[in-house]
Amino acid sequence: MKLTCSKIDLIRALRIVGKGVAPKPETPILSGIYIQALDNHIELQATNYEIGFRYELAAEVEEIGQIAVSGRYFQEVINKLPGDIVTIYYAQSERIVHIESDHTQFTLLSMDPTEFPKLQPISGTLSFTIASNTLADLIKKTVFTCSTDDGRPVFTGCLLRVDGATISMVATNTHCLALKTSKTEQENGQIQIIIPSKILHEIKGIQTGSVPVPVKVTCSYNQISFETENLYVTSRLIEGQFPDYNRVIPPSFQTKVLVKTSALAAAVDRVSLISQSDDYNIIKMNFEDGHIQLTSNSPEIGEAREELQAQIDGPGIRIAFNAQYLKDVLKVIDSENCLLGLNQPLSPAGIREDGSDDFIYVVTPVRTR
Repeated sequence: MKLTCSKIDLIRALRIVGKGVAPKPETPILSGIYIQALDNHIELQATNYEIGFRYELAAEVEEIGQIAVSGRYFQEVINKLPGDIVTIYYAQSERIVHIESDHTQFTLLSMDPTEFPKLQPISGTLSFTIASNTLADLIKKTVFTCSTDDGRPVFTGCLLRVDGATISMVATNTHCLALKTSKTEQENGQIQIIIPSKILHEIKGIQTGSVPVPVKVTCSYNQISFETENLYVTSRLIEGQFPDYNRVIPPSFQTKVLVKTSALAAAVDRVSLISQSDDYNIIKMNFEDGHIQLTSNSPEIGEAREELQAQIDGPGIRIAFNAQYLKDVLKVIDSENCLLGLNQPLSPAGIREDGSDDFIYVVTPVRTR
């Protein structure tokens, strides 16, 4: 096998595919990256059986073939090469991979490429196509709410619900919940699956440019795949029953508050400086007479107080939240203003984007003395 390609393009491909390399592999081959040279491009693969990546890259191929090399060392070598062009040659009789760029040369021992578990397209029960920016927005608005407690696996992923032309993504850690809904141009059938948050963080990066690209999503009973023109990603699904999230979302709110998103985010960030050392990171909020008053205090540190102007419709209310749950959602709201919906001091509150009904974030208040 012999090929020449752009170092920048190869680094970009390895940055994506390398995330599938197993850090503690069940077998040595899973620590490797598989490379196949075809007529005018190369294909890179990595998998740890939980997730897998395949990426196609343009290249000048003098001799087709396949290799498998240590994922860790191959990435480090390519990253440190001095030139803009990389030449890779595999001497099959020696089982050695030669890597050259400018006047720098490396050799790496090759693994047996025939042992690599190459990714196969999954035969799904449902497939649909979605724009990459729409998919990225579904993920961005929900995945941050996933739990990190592996003892409750269903909460460590996002529920993907497809119902005809409506696609929803939901996540919860039992303290807060995020729901984002989008529409597609075609009818897609029906399915409900739970996707691990780890793979969703990786998929979110598909939308790297300003022009959206189509992403083909294929679902089966235990796997999901995402496919673009040059990238194929597959992941196992999380087994279990996701809770009925509709029961958590309040049907209405007594008090509705319209406030500038950036101003509220900055105020919460400042006021929570005093409370962030506490396990619950509590900030208290008083909504009354066109103002939001935010306070926090710590017997060991001090006190913080700030006041914001807001448009308040409904009775005044005093309520307390874990500040981190507010900061998390305010980072993903794209509208200039956001809407807060409140009922009782211990009833779930809702946060929406102004001018849109396709996203809601529900957060449970904190009980205070």
